[in-house]
Amino acid sequence: MKKTVVLGASPNPARYSFKAVKSLVRHGHDVVPVGFRPGVISVSVKPSGMVEKFIKRGQPEVEDVHTVSLYIGPQRQDEFKDYIISLKPKRVIFNPGTLNEEFMNQLESLGIETIEGCQLVMLSSDQY
Repeated sequence: MKKTVVLGASPNPARYSFKAVKSLVRHGHDVVPVGFRPGVISVSVKPSGMVEKFIKRGQPEVEDVHTVSLYIGPQRQDEFKDYIISLKPKRVIFNPGTLNEEFMNQLESLGIETIEGCQLVMLSSDQY
């Protein structure tokens, strides 16, 4: 189980960040959704029933983070760079539309693995 912070989580079912939170829960990962609007993402999980993940706002403290999965574009990443680094993740996934080579280089210089890819594809193909 890899604790994952989904940065840019949305309560809108049409958004990929919403789908990513649901997929992570269904694959048994501990998920902390962080977004800009309050909301809840409900996931039906067998046999336990329903899991509700409340979207945290701001820059909440989270411990033992394995992965940060970005769903915010490069223009919004500047305000979160220090926060992401403070989480001390082992890796950061830059999902489609979030590529930021300067930030990727900064993270790699700190020993944090960066991946340009799609978290949903990674989960569905057992590459997560």
